[in-house]
Amino acid sequence: MHSDTEKEYLIRAIDAFKRRIIVVSPDHVILAANQFAKSRFKTDIIGRPCHEMLWNSDMPCEDCPLGMIAETRAPAVIHKSSFLTQKKNYCHYFYPLPPKDEEGDGMVDAIAMLDFDIPFVEGLEEKLQRSNAFLKNIILSSVDGVIAADRKGKIFIFNDAAVEITGYSMYEGLHKLMIWDIYPKDDIAYEIMRKLRSKDHGGKGKLKFYQLDIQHKNGTIVPIRLNAALVYDGKDEVATIGFFHDLREELGMKEKLEKTRLQLLQADKMASLGKLSAGVAHQLNNPLGSITLFTKLVLEDYDLEDAIREDLSRILKDAQRCRDTVKELLEFARQTRYQIKPHDINVALSRTLFLLDKQTLFHNIEIRRAFSDNLPMVPGDIQQLNHVFMNLIINAAQAMAGKGVLTLKTELLPEKNRVLIEITDTGPGIPDDIRPHIFDPFYTTKDEGEGTGLGLSLAYSIIKEHNGMIEARNRPEGGAVFTIELPLDLPQNPDQGNDV
Repeated sequence: MHSDTEKEYLIRAIDAFKRRIIVVSPDHVILAANQFAKSRFKTDIIGRPCHEMLWNSDMPCEDCPLGMIAETRAPAVIHKSSFLTQKKNYCHYFYPLPPKDEEGDGMVDAIAMLDFDIPFVEGLEEKLQRSNAFLKNIILSSVDGVIAADRKGKIFIFNDAAVEITGYSMYEGLHKLMIWDIYPKDDIAYEIMRKLRSKDHGGKGKLKFYQLDIQHKNGTIVPIRLNAALVYDGKDEVATIGFFHDLREELGMKEKLEKTRLQLLQADKMASLGKLSAGVAHQLNNPLGSITLFTKLVLEDYDLEDAIREDLSRILKDAQRCRDTVKELLEFARQTRYQIKPHDINVALSRTLFLLDKQTLFHNIEIRRAFSDNLPMVPGDIQQLNHVFMNLIINAAQAMAGKGVLTLKTELLPEKNRVLIEITDTGPGIPDDIRPHIFDPFYTTKDEGEGTGLGLSLAYSIIKEHNGMIEARNRPEGGAVFTIELPLDLPQNPDQGNDV
């Protein structure tokens, strides 16, 4: 027999058990039930027919084992189909309770019914654990950052890719960060939630292919593409999950491809214009020579009025300007023979500055040199390269209106086997609508008569003939930067007179 204390603990244990335990009589009346079973019903089930309360039936079930169990005293099992698989793997166990009087007729007066199969539940728990582990591995192994947060913004999923993109450790992501901490501005998280609740960005509760920036732990901005969704429990929002695709490599590749495309387009344009320029230059040379010659003869051989002499002098001056333009056209069309020899770029820049810095234009310009020591010799035609350097330096001084800081920098790029030359000014910079055209022939922003528009085109052509690269960009703090890269290998071109 059990003591009162034992009975109390047994009843408490049965009530604490999270499965239905119901005691019924052989004639289908519910005699007792644990607290968990009672809580499943809205009314009191004690004294009510079991088939009515459990199966909502007016009559006992066809396969009801209660009568048989009462006679045989043997337990029985009734299988029910699982709502998951529709297979017979959900069981009801029926256990006969020993009669109070063992000397009676052997009939049991009560049967305990339990509505679960312990091996089956254990199997489900094992499968659930395996499924959770597999799902966790999928999330952690995703190439995109996966971040999920609850409604309060607390992060509870933060995979390895999210660690790489944000710079935060997994511990920091899960225990210290709120979802808005990964964005440069707090209102970005609220904007994402607004879009998620809208139907205009992939359907309500979804946000597809949304490009935005997040902030790395070190403060740098990381461009990403976000696919996100709201997680619902019924109709209630309980969490958000986002897949963050790092766009840095993709955008960098697009930028390089676009730069290469523009360079190829510029090179093709230069080649076509070079052929045209060569033909035009040759056609203009003869008539210009005749104009110049006969104008000089008239001025020398005839006694002319001052007004006429002034007009003829103007003709001679304009003809000379045309001849200078023709000369630049021939240079642009590569009608000269390059003499390629190794040269010290630092010395070449210093000589160019020596020729220029005494001019009036440079009196109020501070010239800074940032020349790299032990710079390798660069193969090239020094006369042509000096032409490029002088053109860029004069352009920079003119852009600053003769007042500012001019910086010349050289550097070795060992990974490219090239030498870098940078010419930087503190002027107003190059307007965005002009910058794509500055290397185009005859394109100039100078007033009429101040330039032919061939200076930068010729510089571009010379650097390309050296298998180099020239680019222009604006500094964030103001001013323009012209960047030149020259290879350390000899240019391989059959048209060039390599004399080394």
